[in-house]
Amino acid sequence: MAHLRASRRTIRRSRHASLKRDSLGQITEAVSIRERPAEVEGRTVPGHWEGDLIAGSKQNFIATLVERHSRYVMLVKVPGKETAKVTAALTKHAKKSPKELYKSLTWDRGMEMSSHKVFTVATDIYLFFCDPYSPWQRGGNENTNRLIRQYLLKGIDLSVYSQAKLNGIARALNERPRKTLDYETPAERFGQCVAATR
Repeated sequence: MAHLRASRRTIRRSRHASLKRDSLGQITEAVSIRERPAEVEGRTVPGHWEGDLIAGSKQNFIATLVERHSRYVMLVKVPGKETAKVTAALTKHAKKSPKELYKSLTWDRGMEMSSHKVFTVATDIYLFFCDPYSPWQRGGNENTNRLIRQYLLKGIDLSVYSQAKLNGIARALNERPRKTLDYETPAERFGQCVAATR
């Protein structure tokens, strides 16, 4: 992770932007996506993820995680949107993943990740935050969320889905061939990355 923290990349900011307006001040020590190293922005190096929460009808949530290089999907059941609950669930899940393939996570400005420093200390995974109202900066995650909604329709109670059921949905998505992967599946591409770490 040292190569991520060592970045001295100049922040590109609009002339009209301000720290107060774009909510950087609300999340303490948030690191802007504009400081994300080039290796994360390109999709050639595996291990960099995009994440988001999708909501159910009764204030229940599922974290969606997409690996940028392979488009590999992971779904994580979370017990609530409070930052302590989200970071605890993501931390527990991250510790099950190969460290070489989980180096960074890009999230939107949701306050559910305001305890990002706790997550980073526990996992050694660095977090970057998107600009406000810029979902396209997590384009892979946004596109995948639309696919996930084919299984988890809007307005349903997500609490009825166990982690095992979510794993099954993720498996179905990971076994779909993707044009952007030259018709390989995310599972095949991610499997190649796993093999390369051994």
